[in-house]
Amino acid sequence: MSAKHSPKAPQTDFFNTYATEGFYDEMLNPDGSIRPYYQRFVERLKTMDATEYDNRRRAVDLSFLRQGITFNVYGDTKGTEKIFPFDMVPRIIPASEWEHLQSGLIQRITALNLFLHDIYHDQHILKDGTIPEHYVLSARHFRKEFVGFEVSRDIYIHICGTDIIRDDDGKYLVLEDNARCPSGVSYMLENRRALKRTFPKSFEAIGVRPVEHYADELLGVLDYIAPNETPDPTVVLLTPGVNNSAYYEHTYLARQMGIQIVEGRDLVVRDQHVFMRTTMGLQPVNVIYRRIDDDFLDPTVFRSDSVLGVPGLVDAVRAGNVSLANSIGTGVADDKVIYRFVPQMIKYYLDQDPILSSVPTYLANEDKDRAYILENIEKLVVKSANEAGGYGMLVGPHSTKEECNKFRDLVAAEPRNYIAQPTISLSRHPTYTGTEFAGRHIDLRPYILYGENPVVIPGGLTRVALRENSLVVNSSQGGGSKDTWVLYGDK
Repeated sequence: MSAKHSPKAPQTDFFNTYATEGFYDEMLNPDGSIRPYYQRFVERLKTMDATEYDNRRRAVDLSFLRQGITFNVYGDTKGTEKIFPFDMVPRIIPASEWEHLQSGLIQRITALNLFLHDIYHDQHILKDGTIPEHYVLSARHFRKEFVGFEVSRDIYIHICGTDIIRDDDGKYLVLEDNARCPSGVSYMLENRRALKRTFPKSFEAIGVRPVEHYADELLGVLDYIAPNETPDPTVVLLTPGVNNSAYYEHTYLARQMGIQIVEGRDLVVRDQHVFMRTTMGLQPVNVIYRRIDDDFLDPTVFRSDSVLGVPGLVDAVRAGNVSLANSIGTGVADDKVIYRFVPQMIKYYLDQDPILSSVPTYLANEDKDRAYILENIEKLVVKSANEAGGYGMLVGPHSTKEECNKFRDLVAAEPRNYIAQPTISLSRHPTYTGTEFAGRHIDLRPYILYGENPVVIPGGLTRVALRENSLVVNSSQGGGSKDTWVLYGDK
């Protein structure tokens, strides 16, 4: 079929010519054979001709457009909304691999929560020098005002999206933790719905674990952290508004959970209690799932120019009358400098070795590391400590001399704000490019919920770098996504 397929239609028998090109490929072994846990899906794919595949792909795109499954691009002055590109070939993870990932993710969020409780209380890990004190105290999102403050159930991170990559040997590595306001879960859920319509018989036949219970699990976490174990608490989702890049997700999750979505102007604080304005008057609010960063939550405490937050909200939180998910101050765990010390946290608090390895990380604030970074910047990935979405980052091997020199100056001028890591190619996955299937680099963002017990949703958002040879998977940088199938078995 490879010699005859239409230039405008995908080559569904791609594995006859598809080349792994030396990268770790999720679907194919190095010799070109199909990995066992992909066999049944590939057999289903081979029953479709190119025209049928293309028609189904177009139907998915049209469905996404009609439902408004879009994202806004920061910096786009026109406020343009774009469909999040979706590739119909799913990433498949066998049960044994998922058990490994799940154990490592639970271990990691447990240690991070213990770390946050410690640094906002006794600070043992700092006082004994396991983590240098200055790195935590100088972190942009460390909230010294909340030292000594008790959060509901002692949980700081309730929702975490941890980014995972796979290297050339197929080894899973944690790239970073998103512990403030992790996004993307709505795309995980909608991707699943799209493929259930496209391959309706495949899920049961192949044995794919469900993800649709995410909203119920999340609502259970939010109910669990209600102040004073309030029965039947009122939970709301606080959004910055329609101009936020993840606004579609905010409305989607509120609808799925059956809760109200509110903006700061919809809430008011009276006598250290939070109320929601309704047509029936003020209604008490017990739990806020906030999708607003700390800086904008309360203009009387943080940024005084914020029009997104709620004046007096922090007082209500301090009084124990309302709970926030995630808690104020969790952003220190997002700091890419602090990421370097997570293996030490796991050993310190749990007396365990990390189940999932981290990517080797150089800290520009350390003289020896900084010298290495400046000397080898063309070979490294350099990241700003607190940027996200693919911003504030240099991929040395894919950058110009001018770009590398610019980052040298940035690192030298503000070393605390930069880290560097070796360039890891990321595993690849067959992806439709518009004319054929080709290998594209991917990562994985599983979602971990921490309530009465930690839960890892069996799937996640597989993000794909749609541009050839690109290692940047973020939607804001031209990336797309795939559904992620976690199997009940290994085949």
